[in-house]
Amino acid sequence: MKISKRGGIIIFLAVALAMAAVIILHQNPGADMQEELWKKVISCAVIALSCVLFITLYDKITVLPVELFQNRHLIWKLAKNDFKKRYAGSYMGAVWAMVQPVVTVAMYYVVFDKIMGSAAATYRDGVQVPFVLFLTAGLVPWFFFSEALNNGTNALLEYTYLVKKVVFKISILPIIKVIAATFIHGFFVLVLLVVAAFYGYYPTIYTLQIFYYSFCLFMLVLGISYSTCAVVVFFKDLSQIINIALQIGMWATPILWNLDSVNASWIVFLKINPLVYIVNGYRSAIYERQWFFEDFFSTMYFWIVTVVLFGIGALVFKRLKVHFADVL
Repeated sequence: MKISKRGGIIIFLAVALAMAAVIILHQNPGADMQEELWKKVISCAVIALSCVLFITLYDKITVLPVELFQNRHLIWKLAKNDFKKRYAGSYMGAVWAMVQPVVTVAMYYVVFDKIMGSAAATYRDGVQVPFVLFLTAGLVPWFFFSEALNNGTNALLEYTYLVKKVVFKISILPIIKVIAATFIHGFFVLVLLVVAAFYGYYPTIYTLQIFYYSFCLFMLVLGISYSTCAVVVFFKDLSQIINIALQIGMWATPILWNLDSVNASWIVFLKINPLVYIVNGYRSAIYERQWFFEDFFSTMYFWIVTVVLFGIGALVFKRLKVHFADVL
């Protein structure tokens, strides 16, 4: 079913107004009232600006989501083929994709649990957590993010022969790479659940939030990939810059360290990184027993940032795609 421009704008405005109303009405008794007021003002201002930009740039922003929806069956088929092609020619095939997370977790177990012993443990919100579980819960989303971003960035360069085909919708290439990375991520999540169960943290209803946080991560990396894959066609060095940024980003994200152990003055600055919300979310789903909506403003912030990044990605991709075939 095709939605008219007027209908699309009305739906977007309705969602935006609903978000603004929830933000305004939300009350956190334990928080500083002045700080909460500033958060509400800034959030509503960003939502209002997003509405103006969406109405102004509606035709350019909505082209990408519409194309992805119309080609959803082709996307799924090509994503599965891309995953199989990666391991084509090897005796074990896709089994190699499952070996990596198992070996990685086994290595952490030997080093931090057996060699370093019980001293290698961390605390979060008063809960004692084995460092192996703490680390694995942070690495699972990070591995997916780094792999999906690298593969999504190079999607157009890898499928050059498809980019030059006039009738082919090249907008589906980045999402194909991201979905292919999701297959490995799914198995890595299973490994994480096994590790958690090994230490006595069995799946509960809170564990279902992993699907939510995986979707959050998928949308975030997809939005970024549309910008990077378009720019890398003209600026090949971007791939190397992204690799360096990922190395820095791993230390800027609370994967190897605990956010609660950081000086309070740095926490607000560090939370600008949307991956902080994801990593802490995976840990909450596994052993902290906390719902995502309990951290209200972090949830709102993450989705505002993700929507903005996706909108920027759609605009950049649409603006540059007419030149892809000439450059490649």
